[in-house]
Amino acid sequence: MATILYVDDDPTIGLLLEDTLLRAGHRAIGARSVPQALQTLAHGEIELIISDFKMPGMTGLEFLNLLREEAYDIPLIMVTGYASIEHAVQAIKAGASDYITKPVRPEQLEHAVTKALHVARLRKENDVLRHEVMALRNERQIIGESSVMRRLLQTLATAAPTRATVLLQGESGTGKELVARALHDQSERADGPFIKLNCAALPEGLVESALFGHERGAFTGAFKRVAGAFERAHGGTLLLDEISEMRLDLQAKLLRVLQEQEFERVGGTSPIKVDVRIIATTNRDLAAEAEAGRFRRDLFFRLSVIPIEIPPLRERGEDIPLLAYRFAASAANDTKKELAGISPDALALLQRHDWPGNVRELQHAIERAVILASGPMLLPVHFDGQRFGLTQLGSSAREVAYLTANLVASNGFSSEAHRVVLSSFDLNEAESQLIARALEVTDGNRTRAAELLGLSVRTLRNKLNAPSHA
Repeated sequence: MATILYVDDDPTIGLLLEDTLLRAGHRAIGARSVPQALQTLAHGEIELIISDFKMPGMTGLEFLNLLREEAYDIPLIMVTGYASIEHAVQAIKAGASDYITKPVRPEQLEHAVTKALHVARLRKENDVLRHEVMALRNERQIIGESSVMRRLLQTLATAAPTRATVLLQGESGTGKELVARALHDQSERADGPFIKLNCAALPEGLVESALFGHERGAFTGAFKRVAGAFERAHGGTLLLDEISEMRLDLQAKLLRVLQEQEFERVGGTSPIKVDVRIIATTNRDLAAEAEAGRFRRDLFFRLSVIPIEIPPLRERGEDIPLLAYRFAASAANDTKKELAGISPDALALLQRHDWPGNVRELQHAIERAVILASGPMLLPVHFDGQRFGLTQLGSSAREVAYLTANLVASNGFSSEAHRVVLSSFDLNEAESQLIARALEVTDGNRTRAAELLGLSVRTLRNKLNAPSHA
């Protein structure tokens, strides 16, 4: 059932439209003029409009143009007379979803309504999918303006359009899979599959089957034919994650597939041709592994046609604020929390840390801070004290202490006369004193006081209206 607005100054036509819509299971709302229709639209319930072309004061075409100007994204069916087909053509060009002619026939109206509602729903679904795709692309976007990241992005732009095998090396948590995704998305294979196989996570006896697939009956438990990663990645990209963990005997088979672009399933006898681009990742020095005999030298050379080193986060400290804001915005959206930003002191704290876990560690630290923060601003006290060398007070107590120092420092109050002196360790009392002091130094300006306290105006207002402040 849909809520449909019909606009016609002829009561006879209006009754026919309403009766037909009700019989079709819809909710019908009538209007005799455009101003009356606009009043109905203001309630935001209408899913479809049926409008006569000729009406006093404003034509249906002018009504349609007005709807577009006012950003009403509602489909409209135009009703026109037999002698006014040119009006219907004008309406379709102006954006009407359909038109029907007078005298209105119920079956014609039902068909037009069904089609218009179906198209409108498809458009909404497409909009939702488009937003989801854009969100996914934003999540996969590589963030960084440091010199090392600019060089990395230039290398990606050069390597992506080619068929060359790429070896991504870097510490754990640096974003190797993200870079691999970017290589795929920027290549001519972007519409093809992107298959990931973690060589370190598979049981040793299943790696070969995972790579090449198997035939029915190839081993115990092989009840049907299964396609492997190479077969599923045909026409696209295969990411071999942690390639250094692959057994030496499988490395020989992998080398053959890379050279000949064909393989046989486990238990099979017929060669299968594939067109796959290989991207391999490792957190080890693969050249040193090959030199020590733990990795095949010929496979190393075959994989490292284009070697790319992913820099650790400690070498791109200027990118930390950009990454922190991205992760904070994402975490705030996931947790439905209001977030205004990250304080300069908190950013400085993050930039001083060496981040042995790299970008992944930063992301987890930001997510934790967003969850623990009681206000809209991330402060140094919201981060793990042991990790960053902060005092081991409770989170709320550290936040009050930080707000006290922030209130004093931000206004240049350094004398004893302007300090906030807490009479006890009671957090509610400390909060009340800080709020009172912030209002005092801002002459009662709640917006400015909220800024000093690192709170939103709404949060400050709620605290002031709480019984403890009454």
